[in-house]
Amino acid sequence: MAENFRMFRGGASAGKQQEQGASGGSGRRRGGHLPVVLLVVVLLLILSYESVYSIGEQEQGVVTTFGRAGTVVTSGLHFKIPFVQKVTKVNTTILGFPIGYRSSADEASSQDTIDAESLMITADFNFVNVDFYVEYKVSDPIKYLYNSQQPREILKNIAQSCIRNIISNYNVDDVITTGKSEIQAAIKEMITEKLEEQDIGLMLVNISMQDAEPPTQAVIEAFKAVETAKQGKETAINNANKYRNERIPEANAQADQIIQKAEAAKQQRINEADAQKIRFEKMYDEYVKNPLITKQRMFYETMEDVLPGVKLIIDDGSGELNKTLYLDELQLEDITKSADNGTDSTVRTQTAGGEEE
Repeated sequence: MAENFRMFRGGASAGKQQEQGASGGSGRRRGGHLPVVLLVVVLLLILSYESVYSIGEQEQGVVTTFGRAGTVVTSGLHFKIPFVQKVTKVNTTILGFPIGYRSSADEASSQDTIDAESLMITADFNFVNVDFYVEYKVSDPIKYLYNSQQPREILKNIAQSCIRNIISNYNVDDVITTGKSEIQAAIKEMITEKLEEQDIGLMLVNISMQDAEPPTQAVIEAFKAVETAKQGKETAINNANKYRNERIPEANAQADQIIQKAEAAKQQRINEADAQKIRFEKMYDEYVKNPLITKQRMFYETMEDVLPGVKLIIDDGSGELNKTLYLDELQLEDITKSADNGTDSTVRTQTAGGEEE
């Protein structure tokens, strides 16, 4: 019985040792799985980060698979295959660069470089400094990234070549004053053709001439004087046109007034002629009826019109000047009154005498 008790205790202790050994083995197995889980989580996070990308509104993305360009994606959230595909973002906004001068950000550039870009020769063999500003944008991201190593420098060289080519076809006066718009249009057309030939994925938006002036101060002053003279010419022409526009209506009004007066005089003469015609016809009718009376009447009427303006002298024919009577020195009114008084006294005398003749 004691032996059985010992066997029982020995079995119980052996079972307890086995349980302890089993629990210790499972703990060791759990501790070995934890780094693997963490590694898997990290890998999943890296894969998820590498597989998701976003493109901005002013950007485009070029997706390459094993280094070979595939598709172009626009703005938004996109996915890719991690470590297999790569995305290169390209700015599609309008960019630009100066030619012949430098902005505040490029102050490190030397003045010699600026002069080398701006100094050009014209068709009449004069030198001129011309500054331009070129605006461009990316038209094809794949060609922009892989058809050339430095597409911006290529565009700048093309622009400088076209500018010098076009400037050499114009006189210095046209370059500095009146031909800027035409020159800009010609340069833009030539650069566009060159870009299509090079096929570097860039598109010219605009090119503008900023400034144009002679290279020396004396020549600058001379051209300023020429420009001032041209402005004076334009001012004189404008003043002359203004004076002409003011005087022409006045002259037209005076001409219309003269024409109207002439028309009125014409109509008046016509009316007078018609009245004289009617009067003559009536006089002729009277003449046909009574020729002698009509002649006498016409004679008397004519004398009434003629004699008041005639200087009349009565002479008795003896040749003595003292007997000459100048009737024009007498007042006709006094003579008429005297004659009337004499007639009245004669009438009264006859009336008083009764029988006097």
